[in-house]
Amino acid sequence: MIRDTLSVEAGDVRLAVYVSGPRDAPPIVLVHGYPDSATVWEPVRAQLDARYRVISYDVRGAGASDAPASRAAYRLERLAADLAAVADATCGARPFHLVGHDWGSIQSWEAVTDPAFNGRIASYTSISGPCLDHASFGLRGAGADAGVDRAERPTAHQATRRPFGSGLRQMLKSWYIVFFHLPVLPELVWRAGGARMWPFWLRLTERVRTERDPAQTRNAINGLNLYRANFIGTLLHPRARHAHAPVQFIVPLRDRYVGPELSMGLEDWLGAYTRTEIDAGHWVVLRDPERIAAGIERFVEQHRGQHPANRGGAGAATINARAAGV
Repeated sequence: MIRDTLSVEAGDVRLAVYVSGPRDAPPIVLVHGYPDSATVWEPVRAQLDARYRVISYDVRGAGASDAPASRAAYRLERLAADLAAVADATCGARPFHLVGHDWGSIQSWEAVTDPAFNGRIASYTSISGPCLDHASFGLRGAGADAGVDRAERPTAHQATRRPFGSGLRQMLKSWYIVFFHLPVLPELVWRAGGARMWPFWLRLTERVRTERDPAQTRNAINGLNLYRANFIGTLLHPRARHAHAPVQFIVPLRDRYVGPELSMGLEDWLGAYTRTEIDAGHWVVLRDPERIAAGIERFVEQHRGQHPANRGGAGAATINARAAGV
């Protein structure tokens, strides 16, 4: 299938957007994580674009997209505005199915929980990237922060769904987030050889063989602003964020960076949602694109042609599954 490249204006930047598949097919928008570019989705695209209109884009600062000058320009609301610009340019008024991996998933939660997107997102598939607000509430425990309005606190039901000790385990997994907030040193590591060694790291830890991305250093250094512009503020002042679209989690159980507990006990925020555990590592989108594409397609077909509706409300059931293949 031929892939077209578009340039889309999104406020202060121009984004490189990649589109393939039949024009009249249901659109699926894929959002990549850190320190990747849209290239990470190409194996998944190859599995989907015979039946769907597949859209990916280099997020601001990555790949062929522009990089804004200020750290504040990487805040979640700006990233959600980028998604809106891409969807406007490629989907028009049609609802689209959204898929995010890693930081692509983290930033996509902003749109999935923003009332301005209600009716635009037909379904959302999250892979290895929690909502920072939900994670903050979960790590501190229900009602632990006296500065959070009572109406915005997660319920005791939510808190009891998290396994004991899960917060500590996740903090240990997230050591790199602290490192990325240090001044100068992360940039030096990427420039001094980290970017060159990135394919070797993926091969060593994920058993993934991939070519070196010529933009790897740029992706990695600019992408540090994703962490620095969002983590501390959100963890200190989480917001009540309720999803307005159907949600599924694909949960790699061998993920070195994101624990499976971060996708548990979220009914009060998401309503009913689907959660599938798989025997895979963090970069499963590269390691096993057929499995990921199958999981995306199954969820898209469940919600194809349905008008997205408000999904708030507590007490809804969560569908959990453990699968050798999605």
